[in-house]
Amino acid sequence: MKVFVGILIGLLVFMVLAIIGANAISGKDSVDVQNDPRVQAAIEERIAPIGQVNTAEVKQETAGGGGGADGKSVYDSACMACHATGAAGAPILGNKGAWADRIAKGNDTLFDHAINGFKGMPPKGGNAGLSDEEVKAAVEYMVAKANRPAAVTRDE
Repeated sequence: MKVFVGILIGLLVFMVLAIIGANAISGKDSVDVQNDPRVQAAIEERIAPIGQVNTAEVKQETAGGGGGADGKSVYDSACMACHATGAAGAPILGNKGAWADRIAKGNDTLFDHAINGFKGMPPKGGNAGLSDEEVKAAVEYMVAKANRPAAVTRDE
């Protein structure tokens, strides 16, 4: 019994010393990941490819067209990611049922939601570089697709 008690006391002393040692080592040299600018820079670098949107193609096409914004080009570059797949509850391009209630609210409401964001949709589809006219052109393109017969929408 004396040996058992001796072992328990020895383990207890070892555990206390290990805890004190760990606190002493990590207390001064620990990295505060919440406030360390190096850690934050590394995080931002890792997520940068996900958090950036390439809008050069849209700007080039709409700037050179002279005839106003091209709804299909804007849709292809900024809207397609969600409106082709239904991500975040987005109505799929050409799906009359999904668009009917939205279209019934009128273009002004659709434009407002597309420009300023609504529920899961970010403002301007997540591309702040788009002008209001470009966003409106994309909305008009999607509404036109929703009003066409399904066979026409699939072929285009």
